[in-house]
Amino acid sequence: MPALSDVTAALDALWPRERAEDWDAVGPVCGDPDAEVTRVLFAVDPVREVAEEAVALGAQLLVTHHPLFLRGTTTVEAGTFKGRVVHTLIRDGVALHVAHTNADRADPGVSDALAGALGLRVTGPLVPDPSDPAGRRGLGRLGELETPLSLAEFTALAAARLPATAQGVRAAGDPDRPVRTVAVCGGAGDSLFARVRASGADAYLTADLRHHPASEAREESPLALVDAAHWATEWPWCELAAAQLDAVSERHGWGLRTHVSRRVTDPWGLHQPSPHATDASGASGASDARHLEGAPN
Repeated sequence: MPALSDVTAALDALWPRERAEDWDAVGPVCGDPDAEVTRVLFAVDPVREVAEEAVALGAQLLVTHHPLFLRGTTTVEAGTFKGRVVHTLIRDGVALHVAHTNADRADPGVSDALAGALGLRVTGPLVPDPSDPAGRRGLGRLGELETPLSLAEFTALAAARLPATAQGVRAAGDPDRPVRTVAVCGGAGDSLFARVRASGADAYLTADLRHHPASEAREESPLALVDAAHWATEWPWCELAAAQLDAVSERHGWGLRTHVSRRVTDPWGLHQPSPHATDASGASGASDARHLEGAPN
């Protein structure tokens, strides 16, 4: 079986640390480089329940997309939730490795997995990485549906294909607008609106869309916006990443066993939809209700 240092080298080859954003915190967080690795768990968030899942599984390595210490810390005291995660992992011999924006930019990466979950044929990155002569790496992805759908149908497709969350999937735009070309970005993507408009995409699916940027984007162009839960747009990468490590393990004859956490670590756990559309005074608005009927909850 490989040592942790061997597996770390393989992860760095898949998602080189130098391709992460300058502000990011990727790579090993804890773990003994000489320890043997037989099981690996992939997850989006390095939270306590995921750390405990890794321990219960008998994994020696937990790979997460989100960093545990993005902004640094002065303590890992076990009375803090992040300190408790570190204590749990070290006590039970589980290493932690993070692949964040380096996995976002990878080929294939987080947005490729998102596009695949939606049945899109990827045509290229939304924001190409200038260091990639092949033009395949970069942030976000542009893709095409095999058959055009209305915005309402595409929103329903996204709700059905992505992991279920309390938020579900919401959309802004004409429900009957035809959608064929789609831009996607796993995680928070409202900083890329200008790029999406320049691409000519019919719709943009991402997460964490805020009121003002979304409102302004709708005023700028007829681009349809589809907003899913942050966790749900990044979880498909876990399955892709596990398959990539499986392929490395097979080439080296390691016999690693990889697992993907199915725990929903999206922080939102309850959603109460409005019973019907109203105007600001509370009066019923039948025409607005049409936009809300059938919206995934």
